Amino acid sequence: MNYLRGFVPWIAFAVVSSFGWQWGALAGLVLGLRLIALARKSGAAADSLILERSTVFFFVVLTAVAFARTDSGLQDYTGTLSTGWLAVTAWATLAVKRPFTLGIARRQVPAEMWHNPVFLRVNVVITTAWALAFTVTSGVLGAVSAAGLGHAVSIPVQIAGFAVPAVFTARYPARVRARATAAATAAAATTTATPSDTTTGVKEI
Repeated sequence: MNYLRGFVPWIAFAVVSSFGWQWGALAGLVLGLRLIALARKSGAAADSLILERSTVFFFVVLTAVAFARTDSGLQDYTGTLSTGWLAVTAWATLAVKRPFTLGIARRQVPAEMWHNPVFLRVNVVITTAWALAFTVTSGVLGAVSAAGLGHAVSIPVQIAGFAVPAVFTARYPARVRARATAAATAAAATTTATPSDTTTGVKEI
C-alpha cells in the first residue's frame, strides 16, 4: 500500500477524468501536492520524492492546458500521456541508478539497510516492473484512444496497468526473503555438519 499511495493522484485522474479531463487533472494536482506535504511533514527527505515531484510537474502542466482548452483533442489521449510520463519517469530513475521505488522503500526499513546490495537490487527489479507496465499500458491506451473505444475500456486498462505491477511489488520481496532464508539455512546446516564429519573421520583413523 505504501507503493500504491504514490500513485493515488494518477488513479484519481483516471477516474475523475470521466467527468471532465480538466477536473481529473486538477484532482491529480491537488492529491500530488498533498502527498508531498504529508511526506515532508513525516520527515521524508526531498530527494526521496522523485515520483511525487514528477506527478506534480505533470499535473501542473496538464491542468493549465485542460482549463485553457477544455475542448482540445488532447483530452482523448490523456491516459496515454499520463502512463507514458510515468514510464519516462521510471526509466529515467533507472538510467541514473536511483530507482523511484527506493525512496518509498527507504521509508519502511532501517537506515542500515539502505545500501544493502540485495535491497538495492530488489528496488531495481521492482522499478523495472513498473516501467514495463507503464510502457505497455501507454501503448495499449494509445490504441484504445485511436479506436475511439472510450472510458469504458480505457479505465479498466489503466487500472490493470497499476494492479499488475502492484501485485508483483507485494510478492517479489517476499520471494527474495524466502530464497535468502533458505540459503542461510542451508549454509548453517553445512557449517554445523562439517565439524561432526571431521570428528568422525579422526575417530576412524
